[in-house]
Amino acid sequence: MILKELRLSKHLSQEQLAQMSGLNVRTIQRIESGSNASLESQKCLAAALDVDITTLNQEKFKMDKKSDNWEALPFILKCWFVFNFLQVKPSRRSAVRIEVTGHISGFIFCCLGLINEAALAGGLIMLSIAYLYHWLRWQGDKYGIWYDSESG
Repeated sequence: MILKELRLSKHLSQEQLAQMSGLNVRTIQRIESGSNASLESQKCLAAALDVDITTLNQEKFKMDKKSDNWEALPFILKCWFVFNFLQVKPSRRSAVRIEVTGHISGFIFCCLGLINEAALAGGLIMLSIAYLYHWLRWQGDKYGIWYDSESG
């Protein structure tokens, strides 16, 4: 069941979904962790998320470029994502990987900047790139445009 992915794509917390569906938060936590949901719970969740039960029971969350989330993304951000990730289908995992790599290498180069001034400049550039990718990851989370199931 793709309950968690659907909930995150709608920018809802577990508490908000529980309130909208009339279910207990613990019930939603159990379903998201892999427990089976009763038909009544599935109906409540499907109604709250504005999807049908078959969509709710899918094994993988699929999103294509024509999805509402991608379409809602401002044009300049679409360009930034495609340009920076060199992918039409950016994944959150690649954003995190680039961000962490930028922070680590930026820190190392800044430390080397105590010995060599050019290394300090390189470290500052790497840190600024890491913060750019942090911002891109935040925007991707905000608009829910990632093509992998990992979010949050």
